Amino acid sequence: MNIALFPGSFDPVTKAHVDIVKRSVGLFDKVYIGIGVNSSKQSFLSIEKRQEMLRAVFNTEPKIHIIAYEGLTVDFCRSIDANYMIRGIRTVSDFEYEKGIAQMNHTLAPDIESIFIVSKPGYSAISSTIVRDVLRHGGDISQFIPKEALAFL
Repeated sequence: MNIALFPGSFDPVTKAHVDIVKRSVGLFDKVYIGIGVNSSKQSFLSIEKRQEMLRAVFNTEPKIHIIAYEGLTVDFCRSIDANYMIRGIRTVSDFEYEKGIAQMNHTLAPDIESIFIVSKPGYSAISSTIVRDVLRHGGDISQFIPKEALAFL
């Protein structure tokens, strides 16, 4: 069984995240969306709220499973029997950053392969960080996040 993990903070989930997940579902038997818990980072939404939001967005897709995790992502991959890690690439700087992480992960776990999926051009400027900034300043974020996520913000 080909199992993949799409790790991230999803704080909040964006249309760019949804696009990457939807494009990866056909490639794998099961896709876990892993919400990484980073205790040194101040979150906008609670882990529980992010899990609820992601479940609302992907509730019709039986191959997608939402789960939170702590620790090394490669260790979590092993715990769910994932042999692939999905990463979205929006920009050249994303690629440089993700390449370094993928190389480190490959050193730690050579049996887990990183798969890069390049975002569609219309989503390359969308990030959770930018969406949070727009929200903090009272802006309209409806064009950047899936409609199912609006109720959680």
